[in-house]
Amino acid sequence: MPNLSAPASLQVGDRTYDFLSIAAVPNSARLPYALKILLENLLRHADGRTVTESDLAYFSAWDPQAEPDKEIQFRPARVLMQDFTGVPAVVDLAAMRDAMRALSGDPARINPLVPVELVIDHSVQVDHFGSEAAFALNAELEFARNRERYQFLKWGQQAFQGLRIVPPDTGIVHQVNCEYLARVVFQETVQGRPLAYFDTCVGTDSHTTMINGLGVLGWGVGGIEAEAAMLGQPISMLVPKVVGVRLTGRLRSGVTATDLVLTITERLRRHGMVGKFVEFYGPAIASLPLGERTTIANMAPEYGATCGLFPIDRATLDYLRLTGRDGHQLALIEAYCRAQGVWYEANAPEPVYSEILEIDLGEIVPSLAGPRRPQDRVALTEIPGHFPQALAALKAERNLPERGPARVLLDGQEVELQDGSVVIAAITSCTNTSNPSVLIAAGLLAQKAVARGLKRAPWVKTAFAPGSMAATHYLEQAGLMGPLQALGFHVVGYGCTVCIGNTGPLPEPVSQAIAEHGLCAVAVLSGNRNFEGRVHPEVRMNYLASPPLVVAYAIAGRIDLDLEHGPLGLDPAGQPVYLRDLWPSQEEIAAAIADFVTPESFQAAYQDLFRGDDRWQSLAAPSGMLYDWPSSTYIHRPPYFDGITLEPEPIADIRGARCLALLGDSITTDHISPAGSIKPDSPAGCYLIEQGVDPKDFNSLGARRGNHQVMMRGTFANLRLKNLMAPGTEGGVTRHQPSGELMSIYEAAQRYQTEGTPVIVIAGKEYGSGSSRDWAAKGPRLLGVRAVIAESFERIHRSNLIGMGILPLEFMAGENTQTLGLDGSETFAILGLGRGTAKSVEVCATRIDGSEVRFQARVRIDTPNEADYYRQGGILPYVLRRVAQFV
Repeated sequence: MPNLSAPASLQVGDRTYDFLSIAAVPNSARLPYALKILLENLLRHADGRTVTESDLAYFSAWDPQAEPDKEIQFRPARVLMQDFTGVPAVVDLAAMRDAMRALSGDPARINPLVPVELVIDHSVQVDHFGSEAAFALNAELEFARNRERYQFLKWGQQAFQGLRIVPPDTGIVHQVNCEYLARVVFQETVQGRPLAYFDTCVGTDSHTTMINGLGVLGWGVGGIEAEAAMLGQPISMLVPKVVGVRLTGRLRSGVTATDLVLTITERLRRHGMVGKFVEFYGPAIASLPLGERTTIANMAPEYGATCGLFPIDRATLDYLRLTGRDGHQLALIEAYCRAQGVWYEANAPEPVYSEILEIDLGEIVPSLAGPRRPQDRVALTEIPGHFPQALAALKAERNLPERGPARVLLDGQEVELQDGSVVIAAITSCTNTSNPSVLIAAGLLAQKAVARGLKRAPWVKTAFAPGSMAATHYLEQAGLMGPLQALGFHVVGYGCTVCIGNTGPLPEPVSQAIAEHGLCAVAVLSGNRNFEGRVHPEVRMNYLASPPLVVAYAIAGRIDLDLEHGPLGLDPAGQPVYLRDLWPSQEEIAAAIADFVTPESFQAAYQDLFRGDDRWQSLAAPSGMLYDWPSSTYIHRPPYFDGITLEPEPIADIRGARCLALLGDSITTDHISPAGSIKPDSPAGCYLIEQGVDPKDFNSLGARRGNHQVMMRGTFANLRLKNLMAPGTEGGVTRHQPSGELMSIYEAAQRYQTEGTPVIVIAGKEYGSGSSRDWAAKGPRLLGVRAVIAESFERIHRSNLIGMGILPLEFMAGENTQTLGLDGSETFAILGLGRGTAKSVEVCATRIDGSEVRFQARVRIDTPNEADYYRQGGILPYVLRRVAQFV
């Protein structure tokens, strides 16, 4: 390999930028754009230890067909957070400052080392709807419920350099990211000279992938990976396969970007995309505006890919110009991307891909997806036949009785509710509210419907939660907010609402009818996920649809109508009105976008983004460098740094350990992590009651992620967890040893800690699969878990365990709890760890009768960085000591 450390230079206007040239790596021109971006990241951070010459050589000789086995250390340019997942990260930073003071260091040294942007958007709930007062009333309730969390975040906003917080009621994190935060190309002064490099991003939300619509490589990670990146540490990842999706043709009139993305989700999910990057290219790219691209990129988790990257081209610059980006920045983006070989031209040579799929946009038809999975696309024309089959299948699966329709009195009018009644119609989620074409289409359809005298069905709870204030601004300028409001689509908040289950209560008569008659009611939403129970616990069937179809179903009030041939409703004269009568033409939509979606809309939305509204500005919050921890059930100083010293304790063998849980295969992070509602009789519920919290004010475990006392009580408490030490039970139950008493896992963990007994977890294959969740590692650490012995680990969760100082061990091939005869009653010793660099250890399990089972286990500490983390007790102590000693 040639010497790659010398930067190249780039002239943009009167400024000269250094950059690390991808072209210096042999054979790099053939790489997919996503791998070029990863390669540049490695070039910039090559240090001979975390990034070596062999890493760069791998990209030079990249085999697109090879199964991923090359692990690299990726350092994103910035970290994106929402409030649910961001609060614990800021809590950890605050605790690190306290620990820094305890070590006689300067707490001011503790700051994020890369830019961190946190958007408060996950806490607003739709309690009020259908009136102009809905937004203000929901916002008041939001602040009342979350005051302690918001006060803490407002403190963090002024306390930490490099942390910017977007106040609540401003927009959805991913849409704000696209419309304002994304740089596309970063510029930074290094050794006195400007350096240009790719904007890359990881976020604590799976739909961080939306930013790929702008050509910015980014995806969702768990909180531990995000904290590591925030503190300047690399994220371990496998170089993925890259699937090229070639788009051809053009969308037909009447077909929306939502229809396109539901089709892509169906096709790609069926093909199999887990662990892969997707890259879109082909002749249709030029006809796809950025709204369509971000809609598709947003849904990458639903089609199973790590990300869905679009190229950077003229349309990208047009969007950046529309949303108010600086002219010099636009010139830098084009010049840099051309220099790095990632500027997209229709006639450019195509990269080499691991696989290629082709999708003809001309074949897309109006569609929905449901009733329980986003990949289950149903053509609009097929809904009348599909719904009865889906309903029958659900009733058979859940053994639901047939009870017939319900008569309900609403606003003085008696109406009939039955299976298939649409009780929620929501234009929500960044998936579609980022896209002017579908929002304008919804407004135009509403305008025509109102002109024909149509109204929403009275039993439908409507909601409009735009992803940013820019959307409201251009709809108002186009005269379309009035018609939307006439059909009940008043703004209920700027944040994630119905799509994440923040739907609020249904009207009481509707809720009562569903319960008493066992109705399978329906929600139609323009979101990205529709799993049963996610949107609303009383609504069993959920369909994803475009915003104009959401409006149409709010009028229809039923899901099973034939909207192609039958009427949507009747006008005041009793004449039928058909969906085709109301659907706007492509020309109408394009004309409205040209006239009203202007830079002024985005300037108005973002001119005071970080200032917040009167509620935020008047919110009393602490100030100063250190956080004065109040008595709070939401925010609590974690114990990760209690008693920390500048030098870590030497690694020692683990002796006298007990098994806290003996688990089977495919234990997911959902099984391990605290999530969902808090039951009054659970350990978390009992704790809150002891603190004087009324059960009606419990909120959720997600809202209380900043309090480890609550969270550790909810760890291993999933109702579907099966601990083989407590056969015949489900949930967080275990058997304390040697007493044999049955108790909650939390109670057993506390008893073991009182007795000075270390604990371990034993599991089968694929331990920690599913979404990466920080509390799946933080929770066990707080329960005293020192090691996990499993047949295999999900890669990221294995890394997260090390990041919290927990030792991951694997049984040798052919061995497991059954072959070794382990039942969890044994006493365990883990011998031969050395300094944490041992490749294997001996495990000695002593049975109750005194007999021993000895076996070897592989130490799954796979990289030098991971060895450092483990020796230091985790990522956070590692970073703290480095800052205390060397900065």
